[in-house]
Amino acid sequence: MIMSEKGLFGQFGGSYVPEDLQKVLGVLANEFEKAKNDPAFIQEFKDVLTEFVGRENPLTYAKNLSEQQEGARIYLKREDLNHTGAHKINNAIGQILLAKRMGAKRVVAETGAGQHGVATATACAMFGMDCTIYMGKHDMKRQALNVFRMELLGAKVESVAAGQGRLKDAVDAALGDLVENYQHTFYLLGSAVGPHPFPTMVKFFQSVISEESKRQIMEKEGKLPTAVVACVGGGSNAIGAFAHYINEENVRIIGVEPAEAPSLTEGVPAVIHGFKCLTLLDEEGNPKPTYSIAAGLDYPGIGPEHSNLKESGRGEYVTITGQEALDAFKLLSETEGIIPALESAHAIAHAIKLAKELDKDDIIIVNLSGRGDKDVQQVFEMEYGEQE
Repeated sequence: MIMSEKGLFGQFGGSYVPEDLQKVLGVLANEFEKAKNDPAFIQEFKDVLTEFVGRENPLTYAKNLSEQQEGARIYLKREDLNHTGAHKINNAIGQILLAKRMGAKRVVAETGAGQHGVATATACAMFGMDCTIYMGKHDMKRQALNVFRMELLGAKVESVAAGQGRLKDAVDAALGDLVENYQHTFYLLGSAVGPHPFPTMVKFFQSVISEESKRQIMEKEGKLPTAVVACVGGGSNAIGAFAHYINEENVRIIGVEPAEAPSLTEGVPAVIHGFKCLTLLDEEGNPKPTYSIAAGLDYPGIGPEHSNLKESGRGEYVTITGQEALDAFKLLSETEGIIPALESAHAIAHAIKLAKELDKDDIIIVNLSGRGDKDVQQVFEMEYGEQE
């Protein structure tokens, strides 16, 4: 096992992987550095985001929801309006362009809620890449419609039965595939986790979220928000939503994780999936089994930059229960005509609490990371019982 100190955020991050894989990641890191400093690459990325993804998306004032709370004004950064329905496509496009630049012919990825899998399959279809998606067997049942979408887009979806059959296990399987096939395979990692350079790459491609929202809120309100709120599983939508506010000390950045998988609030420093982060461990020191009603938040670790933001005190991290998220899912649907993903509903739930504590001059931006189409059947079955 070789440890690289590149990609550290305080004590977190780095790269704890076998020597052969370390060489592969070193090449990837070098190619990424070249690409992000290449104006032609950046222009192609921006062009695809505009013409294919539909950016920039709106910053929507949630008037009815805000007035109901009688407190701060709540704005929604509408990642749900992206092509494929979530923030995941931003990173998928950036990485697929990098894979193309590096001459890769095959792409592998992991997915929990299915949104990253759909985004990856979409990008691979667009650029003619062979695509394999690993997904836990339990998540495949919860998100059957997204499994069909991936297959419709030409991807091969591999069921992972090992462990809990959830997101962590899908990551294990995808990393195993990369180790075996690194000579011709590109691993398109969906969250801000993993060994260097993945957390840095994902943040770079997802930072378009806060780049837009910062400009948009200045145009609408003439000032920066009091707080930016985003749900946190692995951490990609949140780090993208926070990126351009991290150096704005007067803006609170608040990550919301499920009470059933509180990696940041209860985790300890440990190495998982080739990097160091705050991790939920069992009594034997292994990653602890987790469960959330939102499959995309069902992960025992967290991105290394979030771990550092928590430890340094710059970031605030709170928990929301599944029931609170479900209530917020319904409330946003009823008040604004917007059905959020269950993941995003965690952020909405905390924003509602926070708005009541703040004044009407305060502003909260919530990253609405995805739309709830994928979750409607699951919520229906939770409400009425699984139908025969």
